[in-house]
Amino acid sequence: MFLLESVVQTGIGVLGAGIGAGLAAIGAGMGIGRLAASSVESIARQPEASGDIRGAMILTAAFIEGVALFGEVICLLAVLTK
Repeated sequence: MFLLESVVQTGIGVLGAGIGAGLAAIGAGMGIGRLAASSVESIARQPEASGDIRGAMILTAAFIEGVALFGEVICLLAVLTK
């Protein structure tokens, strides 16, 4: 009985970690997509500020990717520590 409970809990943990990593990737993709769309629109409205907008966009995209990577690492650690 104990072995069956352990297998079920491990399976649920792996499923949860997989869903969590997927949601982190989807969230990062959506965030960077909105960021890029807003940046392109801003550059179209004010072309003389394109350098500043592009720099801010790259920095923000790096922050978004960092948070997504952190979320995925936490999900993997949740599986590996079981």
